[in-house]
Amino acid sequence: MYEEHEKQSYPNGNGQNESNKKDKNLGGMLLSGLAGGLVVALFSGGIFLSVLDNEEQTAGTEQVTGETTNETDQSNEDVIPTTNVANDNTEVNSLSEAISNVSDAVVGISNIQQVNLWEESDAAGTGSGVVYKKEGDYAYVVTNNHVVEGAQDVEVILTNGEHVEAQVLGTDALTDLAVLRIPSDQVTTVAPLGTSADLTVGDTAIAIGNPLGTEFAGSVTRGIISGLDRAVDVDLNRDGMADWTTEVIQTDAAINPGNSGGALINTNGEVVGINSMKIALESVEGIGFAIPIDDAKPIIEQLETGKEVQRPFIGISAVNLETVPARHKQETLQLDETVENGIVIADVEVSSPADSAGLQRYDVITKINDHEIKSMLELKTYLYRETNIGDKVTVTFYRDGKEQTTTLTLSEQSGI
Repeated sequence: MYEEHEKQSYPNGNGQNESNKKDKNLGGMLLSGLAGGLVVALFSGGIFLSVLDNEEQTAGTEQVTGETTNETDQSNEDVIPTTNVANDNTEVNSLSEAISNVSDAVVGISNIQQVNLWEESDAAGTGSGVVYKKEGDYAYVVTNNHVVEGAQDVEVILTNGEHVEAQVLGTDALTDLAVLRIPSDQVTTVAPLGTSADLTVGDTAIAIGNPLGTEFAGSVTRGIISGLDRAVDVDLNRDGMADWTTEVIQTDAAINPGNSGGALINTNGEVVGINSMKIALESVEGIGFAIPIDDAKPIIEQLETGKEVQRPFIGISAVNLETVPARHKQETLQLDETVENGIVIADVEVSSPADSAGLQRYDVITKINDHEIKSMLELKTYLYRETNIGDKVTVTFYRDGKEQTTTLTLSEQSGI
């Protein structure tokens, strides 16, 4: 059986009429898996993942020094070692100050849903958020998309215990970010946004949020930056295949259910990441992830305007060539053994850039701008990170076994 084909966007049309009646079996299987919607494979408090790497992490150790107070003392008595606590106290004071500058800006998020017709709406889940801006009558809160997903109403729970109704301005499943707006009259603290570009492995990392709900609101955990630019696959439509690979900060600061959307800060009290997920396996301890704030900022700015995030758009649905049986590669696609990787177009959206460029079902795309494309995931990654709306790109593809090229102009399309 074929895996569900992946779509680069939501189709707005029914696709081109197929005049060339090739192998109906292949075409039927290519089209049978059209996804009806996108669902984030993330849950309040964390994504459940397999272990990416077995990495050894070393814990920090205190230095203990032995000192004698009398140089003339020649006795053989044991000298009691003493711990120099001056540096420790300085660090603790510094961390306390950093935390106090941010803690009141880390709020609770309550996802209100109605379970059924006969029951009143109630909190279906809780998470955390960060007040990052206060302007006029409103304050703005960033959180995770999966924290507010499916909500009928959203409440922000301030550190003084007040529940404030929030307006969801925008959400983005791909980056797992959402922006809310609340009245500013009770907001006293705004968290300063720092930069994640200067982070190094071993830096102190502090996570602030509401693990397990509001009962433990404002909890603080401390650890280090365990890794940078970690690639974590995200399955948006739950078909067992990665729809996106997100780059995250790895930390061993404890991140538990309810921490999602909270702040990861540095020792200066600046937000360097938005806590998002963890590996939840019995055999794994201390592997949590945060969205780098430098990656989050441009998304936040777009969501704040109430618009969906716009990304370059081609307008195709496709399956990975490696999933196609050898018989169909030879008989239907007419490929020889030298073509090993690419994506097979299953559908072309009417009036899309791909349609205008003449691409058709069964075309096998192997390159975009001389960048090899081995999967739909690689296509999305390249388009979203390396190109812009309005760019012209060259597409290399095979049709009936012959290599061809075409040029298309990337258009604007919300979603994926």
